[in-house]
Amino acid sequence: MTARYQHLLSPLTVGSTTLPHRVIMGSMHTGLEEKDGGEHELAAFYVERVRGGAGLIVTGGVSPNPEGAARHHGAHLTTEDQLPRHRVVTTAVHEAGGLIALQLMHSGRYAMHEHAVAPSPIRAPINKVTPRELSGSDVERTVEDFASAAYLARQAGYDGVEIMGSEGYLINEFLVEHTNRRTDRWGGSPPARRRFATEIVRRVRERTGPDFLVMYRLSALDLVPDAQEFKEVLALGREVETAGASIINTGIGWHEARIPTIATSVPGAGFTWVSRALRENLRIPIATVNRINTPELAQEVLARGDADLVTMARPFLADPAFVAKAREGQPDSINTCIACNQACLDHTFTGRRMSCLVNPRAMRETQLVLGPTRTAEQIAVVGAGPAGMAFAEAAAQRGHRVTLFEEQPELGGQFQLARRIPGKEDYQHTIRYFTTRLRELGVTVHTGHRATPADLAFADRVVIAAGVHPRRPGIPGDTGPAVLGYKEVLEGAPVGDRVAVIGAGGIGYDVAHFLTHNPSADFYAEWGIDRSLEARGGLLTPAPEPPMRRVTVLQRSTTKPGSRLGPTTGWIHRLELRMANVQFITGVEYREITDRGVRITAPTPDAHVHGGGGIALETPRVETLVEVDTVVLCAGQESRTELAADLAGDARPVHVIGGADVAAELDAKRAIKQAVELAAALP
Repeated sequence: MTARYQHLLSPLTVGSTTLPHRVIMGSMHTGLEEKDGGEHELAAFYVERVRGGAGLIVTGGVSPNPEGAARHHGAHLTTEDQLPRHRVVTTAVHEAGGLIALQLMHSGRYAMHEHAVAPSPIRAPINKVTPRELSGSDVERTVEDFASAAYLARQAGYDGVEIMGSEGYLINEFLVEHTNRRTDRWGGSPPARRRFATEIVRRVRERTGPDFLVMYRLSALDLVPDAQEFKEVLALGREVETAGASIINTGIGWHEARIPTIATSVPGAGFTWVSRALRENLRIPIATVNRINTPELAQEVLARGDADLVTMARPFLADPAFVAKAREGQPDSINTCIACNQACLDHTFTGRRMSCLVNPRAMRETQLVLGPTRTAEQIAVVGAGPAGMAFAEAAAQRGHRVTLFEEQPELGGQFQLARRIPGKEDYQHTIRYFTTRLRELGVTVHTGHRATPADLAFADRVVIAAGVHPRRPGIPGDTGPAVLGYKEVLEGAPVGDRVAVIGAGGIGYDVAHFLTHNPSADFYAEWGIDRSLEARGGLLTPAPEPPMRRVTVLQRSTTKPGSRLGPTTGWIHRLELRMANVQFITGVEYREITDRGVRITAPTPDAHVHGGGGIALETPRVETLVEVDTVVLCAGQESRTELAADLAGDARPVHVIGGADVAAELDAKRAIKQAVELAAALP
């Protein structure tokens, strides 16, 4: 163990269970829990993480009864005939030397089927289903279902369970007036609302015995109206402790909360101060969560006493060997989670199999295999953006001799721009990871050099990942002195106080945020988070700083701005721009760009100007001038195809990947996945 991570890597004994270090691999619903035969792929996924150092793994959520499953035919554990499927996973984890706990999660009013139930029949704003109110006997039955499922989990070989009492699921719904309007013994007062949670923990402990690990995921900061005061949270923590919990795992925010808690814009370790407040008042170990993605950050959290354990979920998607690399003193070799949510949570909440943008092998360990090559080739890769770097690493890992050309002075491509967006600074981690890995694997790297066909003559195979260049929209005047491309803006070109952004896709949103973001902004004040823990639910009135510029975003389409942004982060980007008073004009026809601004035809002003979003109505159109000092073009990209054209007809294999293949929306998830799949498919 390196002294650098002495807190992180020290063992912890909890009851009769000794955890090998202070990192828990947190729960992630993978999409394999319901798939026929998915247990074998799930076992391979977990085993790779155990071999990479994960000591205790918490599974994706499994409901204690069918009505609590997230979807029709969702994962639940109710009968002994289901145990062989689970034993495939637990046996594999134990044979690899790991520990595993089953998360018991009843979705409550978040269940997306007609059998959804809740303490009270109040529909969640993120669901179309209105739940049925549980009767008193239903509540008793559900408590028993949790205890029975925990008993079955022990029979299946799990080392423990995690009871999901956070994030707005059923147990959390019982705890707050926001969703519990009952007047029976399960509601009406804080102690009565806590009864459901504490009774579940008590019965689970009774049913599973004293030597079974019982974690409770406690909602320490609800971030919704009519929620718990922190004194009520502490009271629940003490009752859960007394009822038999082994560990309390801190939960932050409900899924319906309109405050970011795990997105990349959240500060690193941004909520561990809440865990510290719990730890100072409870006796059992406290685990902390949310936006802890490097061993340095985890070590810092533990060293200052914010928690006894750190729970990481997405970092283990990004790099299964996270702990092993920390133990070996190789943190720069860790493929760091950038909290983009694009292949993990976006997939989960749309019913797709989870994966990872920076590691497309996640959840495909048995399919996307990077085994040794049969024939080592000399491979030239042109372009060191996400696709080029990912291919070079994967091909070199297989044993090919790779030479990488990049015309810019640094590796990274579009990620060099992305990391400049406020809140996306973690994209630098991906550049650091690939830079380190390419050096470790002996890849020859030429930067500051635009490759020509002559440079590539040595190669047996050529991979073109030359990326994109910004598209000129062809508006009269779009080459004028007041017109800039998004690349120039993000690289520091001077911009006026009044700005028109042409294009409302992901790049348009990023540029608008870049231009309006006030560097003195405080994340907690901006979003209305009470760090004093005095406000109910942790909510205050948001107090954003004044924006740095007045920005208007123009869009040809009449659809709602931002409609193509990610399902789990798009609302954040829309709210950021709304707080910055960014105006949107939709349904635009561009006439010309002049020294005074952008002349457009659009629906009448009362219909087409929207603060942060809205849909243009079918109304008469008028011509107007949007008066600005600077116009920024975010009107899409075009693939760089010059080199591919030069090599057309070449006798060698020539592959085109990433933005050079498909330029739409700068899709790094698709680009990296395509790159690794190509490397895996080589002889």
